[in-house]
Amino acid sequence: MTLVSIITPSFNQAAYLEQTILSVLNQDYPHIEYIVIDGGSTDGSVDIIKKYESKLAYWVSEKDNGQADAINKGFARATGDIVAWLNSDDYYQGGAVSTAVKIFDANPEVVLVYGNMLAVDEHGKTFNTLNYRQLTLEDLLCFQIIGQPAVFMRCSALEKTFGLDPALHFLLDHYLWIQIARHGKILHADQTWAAARYHAAAKNRAKAAEFGREAFLILEKVQQDENLAPVLARVSRRARASAHRVDARYLLDGGQPAASLSAWLRALTIHPPTALARMNLFVSSTLNLLGVGKLRESMLQRRRQKHQGR
Repeated sequence: MTLVSIITPSFNQAAYLEQTILSVLNQDYPHIEYIVIDGGSTDGSVDIIKKYESKLAYWVSEKDNGQADAINKGFARATGDIVAWLNSDDYYQGGAVSTAVKIFDANPEVVLVYGNMLAVDEHGKTFNTLNYRQLTLEDLLCFQIIGQPAVFMRCSALEKTFGLDPALHFLLDHYLWIQIARHGKILHADQTWAAARYHAAAKNRAKAAEFGREAFLILEKVQQDENLAPVLARVSRRARASAHRVDARYLLDGGQPAASLSAWLRALTIHPPTALARMNLFVSSTLNLLGVGKLRESMLQRRRQKHQGR
């Protein structure tokens, strides 16, 4: 039976770590190699890991050079045919692993599968459901983002990459998907497999404004890759506009509406359809600049209440 290796990088996330671990250990798939790489936590995380160490294939707690380094350590230890990682504040839904394995078994040409994802707050309350669509390598180059916790990779494809790039801290997962997609088909499963937690200390909140910078860095890296550069050339304008659109989105989340609006307008001049597909960024940035940004927050709050009421 197919072995699945799952890596959890962890650093001072004791408030959420146990739920993450249990979401892996309680999967209905029996052949999981679970690896926990802790960065030397001082908040009680190690005690939680030790509580479950008999069910772990490997764990360590030592200083590392960040998330990419921790996950790459896990990749180096992994022996499974399928590999995934689950951050220590996220968690799987029941049946996620077994369903992913069935899809891989039925589709030998597929190198990566991804499901849908819940967005939850620090209390585990769902405030959004992220439903994706089937994407191509070109879509990934145009920064169509998929939720990392709901992604599973074939190890044979991962081994053809350099792993996670330590120069990236925010879009490191997306760049890896691009590398993997060069080696085969990626496939979307229209099922909810995981939940990503959004809280004050998470990168997606605490350093939102820095995400966009890495989109441009990824484009530079792709342009220097002799295998990917020709693919990028086919969608160059769309890709550049998409990088500005990503920048606009995260600048808005980071409380910089003027910079967000400027980035969105740059996307509009490069490839109008890309910018116009996210008119909400223009509207929200403008409302914030006009001093009525609380309206946007009110709309988001209503969305959270709607999902929590389900």
